[in-house]
Amino acid sequence: MQLQAGLLMVPSVLQSDVALISLRNAVRLGCRPHASRSVACRSTEEGSVKWNDAKGERDEGVTDEDTVKRYYAKFEERFFQTCEKELLKINTFYSEKLAEAQRRSATLQNELQSSLDAQRESNNPPGLRRRKTVFHRSQEERCKHHNIKDLKLAFSEFYLSLILLQNYQNLNFTGFRKILKKHDKILDTPRGADWRVAQVEVAPFYTCKKITQLISETETIVTTELEGGDRQKAMKRLRVPPLGAAQPALAWTTFRVGLYCGFFVILAIAFVLTGTVLFSLENVWPLVRIYRGGFLLIQFLFLLGINTYGWRQAGVNHVLIFEINPRNNLSHQHLFEIAGFLGVLWCLSILSCFYSDYTYLPMQVNPLILYGFMVLFLLNPFKTCYYKSRFWLLKLLFRVFTAPFHRVEFADFWLADQLNSLVVVLMDLEYLICYYVFELQWSNSKGLLSKFKDSDDHVCHSYSYGLRAIIQCLPAWFRFIQCLRRYRDTKRAFPHLVNAGKYSTTFFVVTFAALYATHREQGHTDADMFLYLLIVFSTISSLYTLIWDLRMDWGLFDRGAGENTFLREEIVYPHKAYYYCAIIEDVILRFAWTIQISLTQTTKIHSVGDIIATVLAPLEVFRRFVWNFFRLENEHLNNCGEFRAVRDISVAPLNADDQTLLEQMMDQDDGVRNRSGKKTWKRSYSLSLRRPLLSSSQSKKDTKVLIEDTDDEAFS
Repeated sequence: MQLQAGLLMVPSVLQSDVALISLRNAVRLGCRPHASRSVACRSTEEGSVKWNDAKGERDEGVTDEDTVKRYYAKFEERFFQTCEKELLKINTFYSEKLAEAQRRSATLQNELQSSLDAQRESNNPPGLRRRKTVFHRSQEERCKHHNIKDLKLAFSEFYLSLILLQNYQNLNFTGFRKILKKHDKILDTPRGADWRVAQVEVAPFYTCKKITQLISETETIVTTELEGGDRQKAMKRLRVPPLGAAQPALAWTTFRVGLYCGFFVILAIAFVLTGTVLFSLENVWPLVRIYRGGFLLIQFLFLLGINTYGWRQAGVNHVLIFEINPRNNLSHQHLFEIAGFLGVLWCLSILSCFYSDYTYLPMQVNPLILYGFMVLFLLNPFKTCYYKSRFWLLKLLFRVFTAPFHRVEFADFWLADQLNSLVVVLMDLEYLICYYVFELQWSNSKGLLSKFKDSDDHVCHSYSYGLRAIIQCLPAWFRFIQCLRRYRDTKRAFPHLVNAGKYSTTFFVVTFAALYATHREQGHTDADMFLYLLIVFSTISSLYTLIWDLRMDWGLFDRGAGENTFLREEIVYPHKAYYYCAIIEDVILRFAWTIQISLTQTTKIHSVGDIIATVLAPLEVFRRFVWNFFRLENEHLNNCGEFRAVRDISVAPLNADDQTLLEQMMDQDDGVRNRSGKKTWKRSYSLSLRRPLLSSSQSKKDTKVLIEDTDDEAFS
């Protein structure tokens, strides 16, 4: 089912439009209705009156009150016409969604019945099997198709859609009640209340109780069929948290967030003071490159927590957009807790490197312990430490790495976009592995501070073997093939092929950067040519991505923006300054590479390239943090435009035959299951039915069905 969470704002739109009409016109004419006087008004327009409130007399030049009364009569007529128009829209939308809910309920029950029948067949002796519907599939295929776990998830999402539709009923009725009450109060008339009784209280969207029946029926089915009669367990699965409200964080979670952040600040100060002294005495760049990636990951997690908090405060439905469980997901406090904990470990690890003489632990062991713990934390198979969230992330990473073989969803390409900003993390990971394999002197307890003559000559920090260039291209490659896959699925050259062209420019930038670096190291005379090509393609890539960020990803510079100059017609965040600052920030950081090229060409400082790269990497993560706010805002508004508020998990689009069969099922008084009754006749017929697929299914298969009707009321 598709239902916009934001569509529940229809009455608020109605309230603002209609109420403001009355207030605006009254203010324009200077009129204010009052119980003791029909109207008090100042105006020079035709038919207006001018009262002296102090004397209760009419001033000179005043016409009769009939004109003013006619004005209000005309206004009330327009007011109720607008109300009728909005009521019709609400009734139509509710009826459509109710019919869709009934269709989906029948489909899910059909899926469940097939699964239960398959289980009974596998448990009963062959001679005792009696079925009215015989599916010509192997037992293994049916059991795989009707996966109980997927059915539980499907019923859970269906229940959420029913709750949203029920809230839609209540909120719209409340909206009408309040706007009509305000109308009567301002105009001192009972017509609004009369109209509500005559129109709203008999409207289908308010009087229809089928949604309550569907909710009760769903609870019963899940309790009896899927949870073995355990209603408490069933309601725990189905119960929906308050929509739009953050999951309450435990007191201990809040305490740990503060504790970890406090420790991190203290340890970070110690790290900066120690590192400043050490930097002037030793060559610390191997150590910096090894620990830089870990810091960027921690920064990313912390900023993602701020993203999550901002989305929830602004009403951006990120839970739906990422298709995560609305009943159980990480809040911003959980993300802060993880980032703070890992930040403390990061500081302790690097301080242990600095003071390795006192810890009796070789310097080179500390990074291995830190990153080993991070990997174990992510891959921990036990159902602790945010197991579901870690599993969701691993599944998402797998889908990103195998993009051509899966349909690409929003969360898939969102994560791939994040990897494009975390490319330094991948390059530092490659450097860490290479350094420990080829360059580290294990016999030296301070191997990470070992001196080398030229940091650009050693193996692991050069493009000599092309591996760094390949690693640098990987995130762009993931997005490139995702775009091609989306083009294959949709056959739309725009935007998917155009977007793929954007990511292809990264390949040229990395290629010419690698060629320039290797030719400069080897002293070739053609190095400058590759530098010029690097500048040209970097400029093209930055312009391309900047325009795409602002126009496509954020939806800004819309021609119909109205008073939101250079933005879009609808904006979620409260201040326009946020958008303008984000535009400026995106322009600056998209062209930050010019600083690096300029300084490396004009400065003789040996490590200036590493310094600039170390500064720009956190800034790129910050740019992506800002990008996330407006990218999800744009996606949220698109979902609102399509009235989408829940996931479609279990059911594929139905073909005509399937739709006909389900309509027949829904017309039955007893639902989709036939009950025993008086046998008066028997009718058999067969049809080819494309079964609704659960998410566990790999491909669509036509199922031949033999239906035997043994009840004369089966299709009544």
